[in-house]
Amino acid sequence: MPQAGPSLSIILPAKNEGSILPALLFRIRTLHPDAELIVVDDGSIDRTAQVAQEAGARVISHPYSLGNGAAVKSGAREARGEVLVFLDADGQHPPEDISRLLGPLAEGYTMAIGARDSGSQSNLLRALANQFYNRLSSWMVGHRILDLTSGFRAVRADLFRRFLYLLPNGFSYPTTITMAFFRVGYPVRYVPFHAPARSANQSHLHPMKDGVKFLLIIFRIGILYSPLKIFLPISLTLFLLGLLRYGYTYFTTGLLTNMSVLLWITAVLTFLIGLVSEQITSLLYREPGS
Repeated sequence: MPQAGPSLSIILPAKNEGSILPALLFRIRTLHPDAELIVVDDGSIDRTAQVAQEAGARVISHPYSLGNGAAVKSGAREARGEVLVFLDADGQHPPEDISRLLGPLAEGYTMAIGARDSGSQSNLLRALANQFYNRLSSWMVGHRILDLTSGFRAVRADLFRRFLYLLPNGFSYPTTITMAFFRVGYPVRYVPFHAPARSANQSHLHPMKDGVKFLLIIFRIGILYSPLKIFLPISLTLFLLGLLRYGYTYFTTGLLTNMSVLLWITAVLTFLIGLVSEQITSLLYREPGS
């Protein structure tokens, strides 16, 4: 007699998506009738919670908007399934592709992430920004990352919950959890899919307004993931600047100036800060009970 597969919880963080949710939840329920369906209402001011309940979903409500990451964490804490699937409630993630994400988990992967193709980008600026994020994060983790910011993913529930304390409440939760899994050494698989391109009015993110935030997120995640990859290049740059400064002053005046010494001291201090940060990071990512 064949064994039943792992139980499934499908979680949709939602904010003011009352007009879209009924049709989307119907599609999900049709495709996965046995799955636990959870809608996390992140402080909506429309009928998001009501239409989700009417569609048969289990609703978790925030009294006010706490952020997309906070909604994901709320859903993960309450979910009963052994496998969690996250997708946006705005219809950008096709429910028909959920089964494609579940396939790699059956093959031994711990997380499968939907990677948007080039036609899914709303404009050239956003596409270039995502390429930059993907390349930088790939360098940090030593593995190719196809879509760092995709929120469409399936993951083992017990492993995902180990990192809830690391996840921010905003839109950068996909970045954090992806790099955390790579940091610990859990196998991750990317599954290409096509998402309808969103207009500037539909998107919750604004390139000009959120550009600085994303840069800060990248550096934050870099320091959280592998600090020496951030601090070591800075340290080497400062050391080389001090060396160049010393070479210039030696050949022009025959002196070793205070600026060269200051650059060398700063280089050493930067390296030591990175080294200490690396040790702290190792403690953050240790296995529970170890």
